[in-house]
Amino acid sequence: MAGANSNNDTFGQRVDSTEPQVESDVRKKKPFEMPHIYVILFVFSAIAAVLTYIVPAGVYDRVPGPNGRTTIDPDSFRVVESTPVGLVDFMLAVPKGLIDAGVVVFFTLIIGGMFMVLRRTGIIEVGVDKLTRRFAHNSILVIPVLMVTFAVIATLIGTQELALVYVPVILPLMIALRFDSVTAAAVALCATTAGFTAGVLNPINTGLGQQLADLPVFSGMTLRILAFVAILGVGIVYVMRYALKVRGNPEFSLMRGDVNELEKRQRYVHSASESAMSATPRQKLAAVAALGFFGLLVWGVLERGWFMMEMAGLFVIMGIVVGLIAGLKTAEICEGFNEGFRDVLVGAMICGIARAVAVVLEEGQIMDTLVHGLGGLVGGFPPMLSAIGMFLAQLGFNFVIPSGSGQALVTMPIMAPLSDLIGVTRQTAVLAYQLGDGLSNIFYPTSGYFMATLALAGVRWDRWVKFFLPLFAMWIAIAMAFLVYAQVAQWNG
Repeated sequence: MAGANSNNDTFGQRVDSTEPQVESDVRKKKPFEMPHIYVILFVFSAIAAVLTYIVPAGVYDRVPGPNGRTTIDPDSFRVVESTPVGLVDFMLAVPKGLIDAGVVVFFTLIIGGMFMVLRRTGIIEVGVDKLTRRFAHNSILVIPVLMVTFAVIATLIGTQELALVYVPVILPLMIALRFDSVTAAAVALCATTAGFTAGVLNPINTGLGQQLADLPVFSGMTLRILAFVAILGVGIVYVMRYALKVRGNPEFSLMRGDVNELEKRQRYVHSASESAMSATPRQKLAAVAALGFFGLLVWGVLERGWFMMEMAGLFVIMGIVVGLIAGLKTAEICEGFNEGFRDVLVGAMICGIARAVAVVLEEGQIMDTLVHGLGGLVGGFPPMLSAIGMFLAQLGFNFVIPSGSGQALVTMPIMAPLSDLIGVTRQTAVLAYQLGDGLSNIFYPTSGYFMATLALAGVRWDRWVKFFLPLFAMWIAIAMAFLVYAQVAQWNG
């Protein structure tokens, strides 16, 4: 017994003596974890605040622009008295950002609530079950069909934000077909971005950019169609390859280990041997009503110019009407909205917190200084690379103004006359703006609608970055190839 006790004591001493070494090894082997998105955005806001003490304040005069919009006078830049952001102003940046991004914030909450009501009616589960059985033997074809449809809509009317509507609709189907939430987000985000970026008939980037550059609206369509095909084609192949890997082995999914993802799979993935779900008469009427509302949405966007405010109001009415038709009690409808609000609350908050970066730069009056500096930077590029310089400048500036029209109104009045001086056609300058703005809209965490879409899909930003970064690099290479061609050919539409 004494020997045993001695051995135990020795063993205990050995464990105690090596415990710090084990802990040290664990610490060394611990993989890097991306900070929470709130932390990332707070750090960006803090950096912006510090820059207001370093970068000279400057302003451009604002003048009337196309379609009643306000743009800048490119010859009016002047340095003004510095107004660095103090502690109180920095403290208010996030609340002001939430107010400035209020439309996106509340649209995200309402769309999350509305789709939760639809789920409570049961019509989503029934619809997904029927679609899953129909596409059981060629499920991968759903991806190119959906992506082409979404991309064509975006390239014609310029509504990347419709990804917010697409994701909740296709997410259950993608899960049921044994893909994952990243696939659903990618189908909506990559397709709308490809269409928006190429902007064949997009009034938001192509139309406005060409108006500001004094070019015929929608001129140069041939090259833009080729860019649309190239960007979308590469995107479709990339998303399909990922989806096939996930379907073949769920361990390849970037969502593996996610509790919410497992819950989605339990809800929507059914064995082929299970009997098909059938809708009650009230559910059938509710489904018809839901389709009617979506038809009304399309009409409103195309014919009446509806955007987030109008769509949010429509979705409130849609949730109530469809819920009542399906037989839900008013209390159940209200709780459905509440549950949906909770599910997307983080994404809604991110939209406002991301806006805080721009709030700090604007209050410190260095936003215009940065624009002026980017113009000078582009002018310093070698002539053969001037178009690439414009693209990189727009790509970088999109971090602080992730809005197609907003970026056009601020940068194009500078880039258009600058292109005349550095040997780049104005048509190429507009293309550089489109590519720089559009491609990064689904990469930067300061893009409100993008972060809200990820929240609706249940995909964290760091996981999306792991998925999207290789495609982003390929898209940048394609963009540069088109710009080099445009520069060499002196493309002018």
